[in-house]
Amino acid sequence: MHSTIRTAQYGSRYSVERDGLRARLGRAIVPVACLCIMGYFAYHAIHGDNGLLRLAEIRDSRMTLEQKVASAREIRRDLERDVALLRPESLDPDLLDERARAALGFAHPDELTIFVDE
Repeated sequence: MHSTIRTAQYGSRYSVERDGLRARLGRAIVPVACLCIMGYFAYHAIHGDNGLLRLAEIRDSRMTLEQKVASAREIRRDLERDVALLRPESLDPDLLDERARAALGFAHPDELTIFVDE
């Protein structure tokens, strides 16, 4: 009924088809705009600064850092053990002798010294 009024009003079949096309395009703008916005957010949810790919990178770097922390804790534990052996109340004479000779570069006359180039 509406198209008949427009036909009578404009007087040609072409204007009815053009108005129908314009109406279809008008109805399609909102869904197309919504799809574009959803595509924008989906792209940034995957590739953005805090997206899924960045999450995978963060997990990889976390694993690497956890391994470094474990290695540092092991080194610290060994150093704490060495420090505990050098305390006056539990002084180990062999360890003291080893550390003093390593720090000062001394050796006993009856020891054999081997130099290694590193």
